[in-house]
Amino acid sequence: MTNEVTAAALVPAAAGGAPVGDRGAFWRRRVAYTLLIGYALLMFVPFAWSIITSFKTLPDSVRLTIVPQPFTLQAWEFAFTQLTPSLPRLFLNSGIIAVVVTISNLLLASMAGYAFARLRFPGREILFLIVLATLMIPDQLRLVPVYLILNFLGLTKGLLQYGGVILILAVSGSSIFLMRQYFLSIPRDLEEAARMDGAGFFRTFWQVMLPLAGPALAAVSILTFQGTWNGYFWPLILLQDQDQWTLPLGLSSFRLAGGLATNWPPLMATVVMATIPIVILYLFFQRYFVEGIAASGVKG
Repeated sequence: MTNEVTAAALVPAAAGGAPVGDRGAFWRRRVAYTLLIGYALLMFVPFAWSIITSFKTLPDSVRLTIVPQPFTLQAWEFAFTQLTPSLPRLFLNSGIIAVVVTISNLLLASMAGYAFARLRFPGREILFLIVLATLMIPDQLRLVPVYLILNFLGLTKGLLQYGGVILILAVSGSSIFLMRQYFLSIPRDLEEAARMDGAGFFRTFWQVMLPLAGPALAAVSILTFQGTWNGYFWPLILLQDQDQWTLPLGLSSFRLAGGLATNWPPLMATVVMATIPIVILYLFFQRYFVEGIAASGVKG
């Protein structure tokens, strides 16, 4: 008799019915999903409009029409053949800087984050506060001293200009913060087990902690790559040779009539192509990205 009652009580849940008194939560969930989907579609509108504009002519690009009249590929042809430097060169320059900066942030931020999370040394909390304070200092405020230092080191001429940009962006306070917070969420039992096996701090970091920090590393990778790929300020200051321009600098080439107008269709075509690497990176690591951001805020 008891088994029959239990089975009967489980029938509504198995059939997908909501528990008694849970109708409010059901509708709140539906409303939340509706709002989130609507917000996502709203955020997609600028990108969709960029795609549409890239197939228009210049006169048609200023009209609020969804269907290009006429439909043309002239903007894409212009972007591939008329840009100086060429579009592949812009992609190469941006790719080199973004990849190197991303790798350096992963390496340096993971080591610094582990040190701030697990190691005990004098002034640890003060140093971490200094790291967080760097997030409140705008680039424009430190422009002059940073440029003078790079000029003294010879990183403002020739191919070494790449090195100047990479050195400035080699590690960021936000990357260190994310890694520290994630390391704090990992149980200490794993480290203690490694130390019982004779592993030191460095070996524990490389063989135990770093493999477990995959979601945080994915989050740092996406944020750093996107920020560097779209970066404009430091490349504008340091990359004086046109052949070394990155994509954001190349977008300034779409100016007409002495800089008083913008050639919108090829500009939008280039923007769409420049967005593709970021989209691909996020699609591959989105699950780890969300997990890393969520876990980084658990403990502080």
